[in-house]
Amino acid sequence: MNVSHIEHIGIAVKNIEESICYYENTFGLKCYAVEEVKEQKVKTAFFMVGQTKIELLESTDPEGPVGKFIEKKGEGVHHIAFAVKNIEECLSEAESKGVNLIDKTPRKGAEGLEIAFLHPKSTFGVLTEICENKNK
Repeated sequence: MNVSHIEHIGIAVKNIEESICYYENTFGLKCYAVEEVKEQKVKTAFFMVGQTKIELLESTDPEGPVGKFIEKKGEGVHHIAFAVKNIEECLSEAESKGVNLIDKTPRKGAEGLEIAFLHPKSTFGVLTEICENKNK
């Protein structure tokens, strides 16, 4: 798998507006985008820290994946995302190495990225996302 960098770290939050204020007021970061991803039942907010993004995730439905995560584990780090080239090949490679896939094919994510998740039972407890910007 050809990973170029950590694309973002996803953080589950109960209130995205309060969380944006925290990152802006405490660290001097600037939120550059807020977006709802209806298919994933989340509202996202992004900050740049060097080459890596912080993605805040607020559930828009308590039955969505982030809503269930917060119910079980509370707010906090939800996932780490790696930027890759040829996401389809990366999924095939991961599966051939015994990694359980949540997504067997990529789907649309925030910021127009193609994304797919690897199951935390296969990744030592870390929900792992791979993503590709096919617009580059």
